[in-house]
Amino acid sequence: MQTDLNDKTALVIGGTGDVGTAICRQLVRSGARVASDYQDEAAARRLRTALQEDTADIRLYAADVLDFDSCSVLVAAIERDLGPIDIIINAQDFGDPVRFRDMDKAQWDQALSHNLDSVFNICRQAVEGMSSRGFGRIVNVASVISRRGEAGHSHYGAAKMGMHGFTMALAQELARNGVTVNTVSPGHIDNRALPEEERQGLLTRIPAARLGSADDIAFLVDFLCSDQAAYITGADIGINGGHYMH
Repeated sequence: MQTDLNDKTALVIGGTGDVGTAICRQLVRSGARVASDYQDEAAARRLRTALQEDTADIRLYAADVLDFDSCSVLVAAIERDLGPIDIIINAQDFGDPVRFRDMDKAQWDQALSHNLDSVFNICRQAVEGMSSRGFGRIVNVASVISRRGEAGHSHYGAAKMGMHGFTMALAQELARNGVTVNTVSPGHIDNRALPEEERQGLLTRIPAARLGSADDIAFLVDFLCSDQAAYITGADIGINGGHYMH
């Protein structure tokens, strides 16, 4: 099924990451006008190159999503250039593994700030416009780790579980206004940096016998942004090959 996002403007936070890039590409394929933030020029160039190979067009804006005022400027610029924002994808992902006994306060604060403050800072700028127009889609990308737990990820798991708490509360507030808010919780995503021994160990615990791909996540996000998903809100949808079921 091909979704139709023509005449919709989407903002993908974290579009320079692997999952974010796949989401940007898929939303463009479905007809959306897509914008993303960046802080690192090299990452922005990689994103442009990846999307050019797929003939996808995207607007990139320098912004600090941890700064509320910077997010205000970002949203204003996008709405000036592309039109009112209809779709927000929060795909920002931060949290290097560290055991709790070795974790310092700065590492804890960074994980919560990157994964949660950024969501508030962006959504706060755009939800009133979505509500007034009677349409909006917000998809927050969390992680299977927030559900099943994993050693070395207490900061990351707390932040991603907090993200879904935010999702459920905001979904309650906005449902009557035609705005849906959902969480997507990916399992382990295949990437070239993953050591082969670790890869094989993961495969023994995943019923689907494979790791996920960024495109797997992008297809689900794309559907949640469509009219066909209008009755889905406040959900946390796992996409992990059966690694965790609830």
